[in-house]
Amino acid sequence: MDRFLLVARLRRSTAVLASPLLERGLLAVTTAALTGGGVAHFLDADGIAELFWGLGTVAAVIPAVGWVLVALRRGHTGVDLIAVLALGGTLAVGEYLAGVLIALMLATGRTLEGAAQRRASHDLHALLAHAPRSARRRTGDGVVRVPLSEITAGDALVVGPGEVVPVDGRVESTEAVLDESVLTGEPLQVTRQRGEGARSGAVNAGGAFDLRATAIEQDSTYAGIVRLAQQAGAESAPVVRLADRYAAWFLPLALATAALAWLVSGSAVRAVAVLVVATPCPLLLAAPVAVVSGLSRASRRGVVVRDGGALENLGRARTLLLDKTGTLTVGRPCVLDVVAAPGHVPAEVLRVAASLDQLSPHVLAQAIVDAARTRRLELSAPTEVTEEPGRGASGVVEGHRVFIGRDDPTRARPNWAKAVGNRALLDGASVAWLTVDERLTGAVLLRDALRRDAPHAVRRLRSAGIERLVMLTGDRAATAQEVAAVLGLDGVRAELGPADKVAAVRGEREHAVTVMVGDGVNDAPALAAADIGVAMGARGTTASSEAADIVLTTDRVDRLADAVVIAQRSRRIAVQSALGGMLLSLGAMAAAALGLIQPAAGALLQEGIDVAVILNALRALRADHAGPGVLAPATEALIHRFAAEHEDLQDVLQAVRDAADRLSGVPGPTALASVEKAHRLLTERLLPHEYAEEHQLYPALAPALGGPESTVTMSRAHTEIGRLSRRIATHLQLARTNGGLAPEQLDDLRSCLYGLNTVLRLHFTQEEESYFSLAP
Repeated sequence: MDRFLLVARLRRSTAVLASPLLERGLLAVTTAALTGGGVAHFLDADGIAELFWGLGTVAAVIPAVGWVLVALRRGHTGVDLIAVLALGGTLAVGEYLAGVLIALMLATGRTLEGAAQRRASHDLHALLAHAPRSARRRTGDGVVRVPLSEITAGDALVVGPGEVVPVDGRVESTEAVLDESVLTGEPLQVTRQRGEGARSGAVNAGGAFDLRATAIEQDSTYAGIVRLAQQAGAESAPVVRLADRYAAWFLPLALATAALAWLVSGSAVRAVAVLVVATPCPLLLAAPVAVVSGLSRASRRGVVVRDGGALENLGRARTLLLDKTGTLTVGRPCVLDVVAAPGHVPAEVLRVAASLDQLSPHVLAQAIVDAARTRRLELSAPTEVTEEPGRGASGVVEGHRVFIGRDDPTRARPNWAKAVGNRALLDGASVAWLTVDERLTGAVLLRDALRRDAPHAVRRLRSAGIERLVMLTGDRAATAQEVAAVLGLDGVRAELGPADKVAAVRGEREHAVTVMVGDGVNDAPALAAADIGVAMGARGTTASSEAADIVLTTDRVDRLADAVVIAQRSRRIAVQSALGGMLLSLGAMAAAALGLIQPAAGALLQEGIDVAVILNALRALRADHAGPGVLAPATEALIHRFAAEHEDLQDVLQAVRDAADRLSGVPGPTALASVEKAHRLLTERLLPHEYAEEHQLYPALAPALGGPESTVTMSRAHTEIGRLSRRIATHLQLARTNGGLAPEQLDDLRSCLYGLNTVLRLHFTQEEESYFSLAP
């Protein structure tokens, strides 16, 4: 019993020593003691001054000894041991002023370091909160809700709309529409047919369905994710402080010098003087000041770093692993394209679809409505709206019976619809089909789009020294490979579950300091397993944020590149300050060993060294002038203006593509009208936009990009867009003269339209990645 009481007391004592209240209290006491003694000395009350300084020294000895014992119990000595020896030495020889100065430096260093390195708890509250506690079990008397612990394999369960799948099982109903984003990170819903498996943790996005349990709670997928995160967090070794790494050689050197001075001179005062000037304040203060400064700069860029150890480690990172969905992509479906059946217009297809989808909570419906509003389409109010979970919505729009959603697979599709299906397969997109009065009228293709700032972020990360960039995702291999190819990543691993991601992280950690970036609950175990976990906190889950060392509070992945640059610079300055301060301390130690410096003078000299290294460490607060130029507010406003115009011009690009498609069939008046409409939109809307970019945006960007040469390639694209537009105008003039399109015009005109569509899409993408991503 006594042994258990002793262990309990030791744990309580350790908790007290780690309390920030103790550190702040010691700082207040030592400051008051030094100030009070100084006032008394000024008033010639030397006895009272010595009393104040002695009490301040004694106040620091007890917690300092406790900190050293805690460190020794963890297997390392650290910088505090020299401070304890110096405090004891000043008390032994009566050098109380030197003692209180050391006490103040120790308290200041501990307080700063506590602020910089106090790590948030990885308690995974969000994971546990999401986990279901009960399930609906079907019995002979009906459906009864029972605790999850009572569910056994083979039980018949019912999962209601919006409920979390309680355990792993097999779908017994015709189908189940599930949101598996918690497990895979993918935003699109999936449909599981009768007999297919459904994993615990997924959310029922459709109607109620029957589930046959195939596993108990402890053996199900979601429980495994929680265990993985807990194990990964527990196995992550605590970061060794930068100060402690240098103390490994500075400590024995200082002790040997003090012992040698005492042995040769026979004076204990000389040994104390050596310990006083050897007190590693450059380590206790300079390194934490540089790290805290780096944390402050990072926070101003929208990057919250949990502790100084994470910032130090980030500065050494060479491998970066990234989740795809929500990290490299926007994390939600976006409209990729709108296709209209012959005789219809894409803008009208989108308008009618969005009109009906206004009342739907489905994630695809919201994307369609957002796209229509971005393009300033006027939506109508639908009536008689009904929604069939997992299939789509139907209703009446402007007197017509409209349906938007999954097409009936038994319906015979026309050629244009077959082409849409093929394109969806090639692009990895989902299709929402629009029927009006039972006739297939159009289709909306949706896909999780690449983040606008992702290519810029990858380039900056490479320039910052990240040598290996790999994507880890639960998505399909084809889609993942396409994203990786666009970004130029070094590798991609697709169709991974949470356990696979953890294994991949562990494998990379064997070769280099590894960073993992993610945003979902399924990423939490991998974030905890990495050397540095980074969560996309702006829209990411609480679980991923709590399992991470760094949280990006803005919805921009390029802020991670900022954090890497800041971490490297802060670490470099911390090392400079620590080494520079220690070299000065070594010189002072030699002088003290020769009897040239007394303890009190040594303490004051050490204070001078501290001021020098702290001023150097504060350089970490300043921006690195080698970084990217700062945009003027007027330039940011121009970027936002032209970015909005890009969204507004999507219907022009669609009109150009539609005109080219219509020339592929039998050209007639309808095809010619499509070309004329596309040319009118080019002349009235797109070409003025390109002219304004050339003469307003590009000159404004030049100072931040290093000069006008930085926009030359984009200007060349403007020239090509103008050339193709004039060529189309010439074809139209010939058609008017000849009373219609001549057969010999078709190939060149079609080539012009397809080429213009390709150039425009590439040009828009390049501008968005290179220029528009610069503005917050």
